[in-house]
Amino acid sequence: MKKTLSIILTLVLLLGVIGIFASCQKQTYEIAIVTDVGQLMDKGFNQGTYEGAKAYAEKNNKTYKYYQPANGSEATDNDRIAAMKQAVNNGAKIIVAPGFLQESALKSVAKENPEVKFVFVDGWALGLSNVTAIVYKEQESGYLAGYAAVADGYTKLGYTGGGGGANPACCRFGYGFVQGAEAAAKELGVDVSIMYSFKYGETFSASNELQTQIAGWYANGTEVVFACGGSMFQSVKSAAGEYENAKIIGVDVDQSGESEKVITSAIKGLSESVELVIGQYYAGKWDAELADKAQNLGAAEDSTGLPTAAESWRLTNFTVEQYNALFEKIKSGEIVPAAEYPSDVSLGFGVDGAQTPWERVTVTVEK
Repeated sequence: MKKTLSIILTLVLLLGVIGIFASCQKQTYEIAIVTDVGQLMDKGFNQGTYEGAKAYAEKNNKTYKYYQPANGSEATDNDRIAAMKQAVNNGAKIIVAPGFLQESALKSVAKENPEVKFVFVDGWALGLSNVTAIVYKEQESGYLAGYAAVADGYTKLGYTGGGGGANPACCRFGYGFVQGAEAAAKELGVDVSIMYSFKYGETFSASNELQTQIAGWYANGTEVVFACGGSMFQSVKSAAGEYENAKIIGVDVDQSGESEKVITSAIKGLSESVELVIGQYYAGKWDAELADKAQNLGAAEDSTGLPTAAESWRLTNFTVEQYNALFEKIKSGEIVPAAEYPSDVSLGFGVDGAQTPWERVTVTVEK
């Protein structure tokens, strides 16, 4: 009896020691997402990136975790560096970082941690073998959205962009939007006006100032506004709520579920492309296909366009069939929206880069 009790006590003690040891083991996360400014579930860029990483991790039994830099929309390079270092300390093998603001932090942390791989979404090659970039042809999605809006009968448009005019992705979206509107206006023989601004988009955040600005546009006759900048969508949504017939065009992901006022969204394959690149890494393709390279994805890779699901399509005159025909022209290269946006979009963009006035579109830039 004593011997049995002794054995039981020994087992209890052993199990206790094992439990203590296990509790001291640090949880590691192989795949990390370090968000851009704004909320994680922003119905836009952060969310699309996160969902791609999450999808790969859950399909392939990998651990994952997201990290939001401190100070929210006021996050500094040091805040981003701290978030990336935390990811490294938590065992990250690959870190996905969306947004052009991540450049300095990525350079710093990637140089210090050559064994960790970094994916710079909406970025560019940084001259480092452990960094790869995903770039999108946002001008294609913008073009399709602008064309669709005018083809559907809207002639008074608006565009509000994030990044204060310094974000190349938002600039390409906006410039493509004007090009598409011009193309449809010329085909239909109508005149189109576009209110165009980066005025309250510096931090991609919702604000009372932005809501007031967009409400003013709607009050003055603007029919539909392309909201291009993460959480800025919420301000445009609130402004549109003040006017019965006001409409919105979403960005990055299908935002039709956010408001009945969203008629379409200029999307890019954020989730799909992030999932693709993480898969390439785990397939051992980093050195051959990804190291210090940028993949520029567009319609040819089904990474730009408009959502065509029945619940998302709220255009009434421009049909899915017409859209598909236009999309195929971009996919094949028959139509090539210009990616190099001019310093003043209101002046157009002519042959050999010369700025020339638009024929059918009047752009009013509000600074």
